[in-house]
Amino acid sequence: MIIANDKRAIVVDADACPVKAEIIAAARAFGNPVWMVASYDHRMEPGEGVKVVQVDRSSQSVDLYIMNHVSAGDIVVTQDFGLACMVLGKGALVLSNRGEQYTDANIDYLMERRHESAKWRRGGGRTKGPRAMSQDDRNAFQQKLTKLLKIEQEKHDV
Repeated sequence: MIIANDKRAIVVDADACPVKAEIIAAARAFGNPVWMVASYDHRMEPGEGVKVVQVDRSSQSVDLYIMNHVSAGDIVVTQDFGLACMVLGKGALVLSNRGEQYTDANIDYLMERRHESAKWRRGGGRTKGPRAMSQDDRNAFQQKLTKLLKIEQEKHDV
């Protein structure tokens, strides 16, 4: 993707991301570039260190763009387990918008749970959606992203 001063990009599945401000703040503190990827349906403005990439509105356009442009070591922020699974395979680090890190150790379970929930819904069952984001969720996300950026910075400083 983009490497600026040996800093890996933070790539955001930005269509429904509620923690954009927290991502930008953490990225600026560490000097990492941010790529906000969203469909044309979402208006976003680029800023210092923030590139906005807008793609067409088809259902997988954002995911395909991210998948085709992410590099090993980039940090991807998404709540989409499918996208997380694909970018993990490319060596990216992945966080949910609540700060859960998706890894090779937990992604299979998450994908299976998503599949079982979809089967249940197709059969007429109901499932709950995610709870509303709270300030505690935002703080937890920012702490996790900051910790991840600090760990990555320390790896490259050695």
